[in-house]
Order: sequence, then structure tokens, then C-alpha cells
Amino acid sequence: MHCRDGTSAHVNGRSVCNGTGRKGTAMTGRRRCTRILYLGVQMFLAAYGVSQTVSMPEPPQVRAQNHVVSLTLAAVNEHGRDAFSFEGVTVAPVIRASPGDTLKITYVNDLPVKSTETCAVNPCMNMTNLHFHGFTVSPNAPQDDVLTMLAKPGQALHYSVEIPRDHPPGLFWYHTHPHGESHRQVADGMSGAIVIEGLERYVPEVRHLRERVIVVRGRSIEHDPRADELKKYVEIPSKTCGGEAEAPEEIFTVNGALRPQIAISPSERQFWRVVNASADRYLDLQLDEGEFEIVALDGMPLAYHDRQHPTRITHHVLLAPAGRVEAIVTGPALGTQVALRTLCVNTGPAGDPNPGMVLADLIQPSPERTSPDQHHTDPRPEPEHAAGARPPLYKPINLEPLKKRAPRFTVIFTEDKNGFYINGKKFAMDAEPMTSVRVGTYQHWRIVNRSPELHPFHIHQVHFLAYAENGTPLADPAWLDTVNVPVGGTVDVILDFTDPVIKGMAVFHCHLLNHEDKGMMAKILFK
Repeated sequence: MHCRDGTSAHVNGRSVCNGTGRKGTAMTGRRRCTRILYLGVQMFLAAYGVSQTVSMPEPPQVRAQNHVVSLTLAAVNEHGRDAFSFEGVTVAPVIRASPGDTLKITYVNDLPVKSTETCAVNPCMNMTNLHFHGFTVSPNAPQDDVLTMLAKPGQALHYSVEIPRDHPPGLFWYHTHPHGESHRQVADGMSGAIVIEGLERYVPEVRHLRERVIVVRGRSIEHDPRADELKKYVEIPSKTCGGEAEAPEEIFTVNGALRPQIAISPSERQFWRVVNASADRYLDLQLDEGEFEIVALDGMPLAYHDRQHPTRITHHVLLAPAGRVEAIVTGPALGTQVALRTLCVNTGPAGDPNPGMVLADLIQPSPERTSPDQHHTDPRPEPEHAAGARPPLYKPINLEPLKKRAPRFTVIFTEDKNGFYINGKKFAMDAEPMTSVRVGTYQHWRIVNRSPELHPFHIHQVHFLAYAENGTPLADPAWLDTVNVPVGGTVDVILDFTDPVIKGMAVFHCHLLNHEDKGMMAKILFK
């Protein structure tokens, strides 16, 4: 790819370099393209060369100009896998916006007309779209609409997502969501992080800490001739913690790299923003002999509903597929070998193997082990709206009366050899909404798992308070948008339907996307 200073290059006849750099100021197209090409090569080597140790790649970032975040993404097939292409390289950018900004995304479907891959519901049509996971925005076109906005190969979608001025700050993510093909596309890596600025309003310390956006994705090794070597490299034990008969079929990558290194000095505090972008695998994050000082979960600051407790310290964090955690971590003592790992998760007798493994190694930085991107020590630029300068918004609410009432609605997950169901029904695009709610209310729902494997429950547009599991109050109730439901068990939640922007038709589903593709999804009408 060739980029002249301040001009555009072209890939498949489309402009791919916009020459936008840090703080919204201009930088040469050549410099920006060089950085992205370097990153693409680094991630390729990291993902496919197990003998090469690399620093954790840092994806490119796209920021607002004049209150608008504008970019073009393309869906492409590279080396037999579907991927996002940004500025000519298959690296999904981190999108950074502030409350009150608008995301304007042109999404071009450059996938082949005929797919060579296998879908949950065959044949694969190579249709695609985007979901802005965790956003409290409209479910109607041209915003977070996963029901009517679908692009066939050769078509393009034009998103204009209006982020409310009072939207909570935190980590969100975007991924494809075409029913029947979601699992394949997300498993191939079609996902990226979104940061809504302003979290320092709730925890001022994070403003001065080095931030790391960490996207963890699953990578299939089922047909990889080096599967045994790869499993050894990430230290998957020979026995899993569950009763699954199958061998592990996936490993995790971190920002596209396999077991990269994360530089952190002894006693240095860093701000990590981690998303589980796997299509169907859980993370149980742990730092060897370390802890996480949690600031936010699923894009919701802990202080937003409880200003007296803005952080919580824990030694491990369970993230269902789609879950996010934002936490402060502290560098280990000099000479200590520490890894970021996921512990084994028992997904149930019918679940997939979810073994423990090393995700990344923490190292103490030295000049000869510093990548080009790590030489950039500029502080994080201030967003246009100066979101961090606004006073924090809090939303305390007494939900005890709702907890004492019977559930207003019950979601029941079941499965058999023919598919996956919610309340006995498989999803259909032309189906009527399974339930409707009046905007401006809170509701108590119960999520029931009548199957022999875990299921993560997710609902679009809103967050909920998960406060009880199997009828027992949780020690740490949390506001989430995705929650794990135990095998044969229940989770009680209070859903926040009070924001008027959510009016329209949305969905809720299991976020094991293979299950969603095979029917475990339903519509909900916000009216």
C-alpha cells in the first residue's frame, strides 16, 4: 500500500488512509500507514510464530473530530478467515468517543459472494453487520440495529450512532451480529474495542496511569497441525477441570498476539481495560500473586450506582463471552516472573473445554525490548468534550422493593439435539417480540438455565443489576450487560429500562454465539 503525505491510498478502489493522528491533529499519511503496517506484521508474527516473543501489540485508535468519530471498515476474507480491514490492514481499531459524540461508520462487505466456511445454519451467505455491545443507544436504523441492517457481499451499511451526553464512560466493543453467521465471524476475529471517555471522573487516579486496551479473542486450533505445540506454548494442562470428553479446540490471543509480553515496572500502576471478545469461551482472569483493583464492569463504573465504593479488589475475575473489566494493576517485584492467565472454567457436562492457559507474560521494560509503539509516551489526549472535566453523574436507586416481588418475566434456556431455545422457541427473523416493556421502568427478571452447560445472558441497549444466583444474594452484586447463568441454576436481575433513547425493537440472547445462531435469541419491544 502506498500513501502520500496528507492524501489517501486505495485498497480495492477505496480510500484507506485519512492522515488523522493523535489529538485530532494531522500527521502524514506515510507515518500512519507505516505504523499500521508495522502492527499488522507484528500481529501476524505473534499469532503464527510461537517461537517469537513479542510485545503486546497496540491497535490503532480513531478519535473524534468536531464531535464525530468517522471511519470506514471493510469485511474481508484473508487466508481463509473473515476479518475487519481498516486502512488496508486487517487490524480492528480502538474507537474512542465521548458522551455526546456521534459514530459515523461506513461498513463495506467485501466478503466473497460464496463462502468456503461452515456456519451454524448453512449455507453461509456471507452477510454481515455491526453491533455496538453495551451501548445505551437506539436499536433502530441507522444506529444499533441488528435486525434490519444487513449487508450482502458488495453492499455497504452506513451507521450513525448518537451517544447520549449522559452515557456512562467505560469499555464497550463492536462485533458482527448477522443471525446464523455471528459465531463464525466473531470466532474469526471480527471485533474491536470502544472506549467512552470520562472514567477519570469516578476514579481520578486513572487519568495519570498508563492505559492498556486488551482484546482477548479465541483462536481455533482444531485443524491446526501445530495444535500440540500451541497448547504447550500457552501451558494448557493435560487435564481440564470439567468432564468434557473433547480435547481443547481453542486458545486465546491478546490483541492478536499469542502469549505476548506486557511491560510494567516494579510497583508501577497501570490501567487495564480487558474485553473477552471470544465467540464462545469464558475467561477467569488471574495475575500470579497479584490482584485487580476493579473500576468498572461491562462499561459501567462501580461508582455510578454506588459512589461510596468506586473500586473493588479481587484476585480473579470471571468474564463470560462479551464481558469486560477495567482495573488498576500493580507491577510485580523486581525479578519476579508473573503471568496474566485464565483459570480453567468448568462449563458443565455438555459444555466445551475451557482450560486454563497463559495469556501474557509481565516483563520489566528495558530499552532493547521496547517496540516502536512503546516509545510514544504522550499522555492520553483530552477528548473534545473534555468529558473528564465534567462533574460525575451518579444514579443511586433503591431496588429492594423490586427484589422482593415475583419476577415480571422469566427467561428459560433449554437445548436438545435439534437446537437451542428461549422459553421453548427458536428465534426467527419474522417472529413477534417475546415480550415488551414500557420505557421508564425497572423490571425484575429471572434467568433460568435448564441445560447441562453454562449460558451467558445478554440483552441489547440496557444494563441490569445481577444480585442473586440460585436464590442466594451475591456477595458482590454488579451492574452488567452480560451475566453467566450456572448449569441447572438461576440468576435474578433488575433491568434498567428508564432511558427513552432505547425505544424500538431489540433482542436478548445467549452470548455463546453458536447457541444464538442456532435459535437461543428472542426479540423485545421497548415502547
